[in-house]
Amino acid sequence: MHVLVATDGSIDIDRTATFALALSGEGGRSTVATVVRIPRRLVAELRAQYGDQPPVSVDSDAEYVGAPRTPDTLERGWPGDDALVERYLGDKRVEICKPLVEAIRLRGGEAGSKVVEGEDVDEALIALIHELDIDVLVVGSHGGNAFAGLLGSTGSKMVRRSPVPVLVIR
Repeated sequence: MHVLVATDGSIDIDRTATFALALSGEGGRSTVATVVRIPRRLVAELRAQYGDQPPVSVDSDAEYVGAPRTPDTLERGWPGDDALVERYLGDKRVEICKPLVEAIRLRGGEAGSKVVEGEDVDEALIALIHELDIDVLVVGSHGGNAFAGLLGSTGSKMVRRSPVPVLVIR
């Protein structure tokens, strides 16, 4: 069985690892995923944090014709910004997913991680469920949004919308 554990970093690692391992069973696997919203105005802040990136090599500049002239107005799709975003997503993968992946592996399970950029967390998770051929989704009962209610915004929506069974960890 393939288990998708969706986390924003607030889920209980030990408890979730135990459930993910039990659900995946012998020969199964778990994928720990997080969806990161990246407002494109953040790219300027990322540039300040990470500094200049190595130049991007492209065979043809045709796809980049019309790219903005100043670094302050770079839009999505510009190779330099994409490199910064990829680096940021990699950092989030380590920060948010790695502790849970390691906890599952320490218990003898097979686990990997995935981080995706998305504006709509629910849609991104549903896309991952289909892309990865997931059998069951594990979510926390509440995340970082204190106003989301008892179950939490993402958890509540996924219980209603997920095409696969959902386990909610409290």
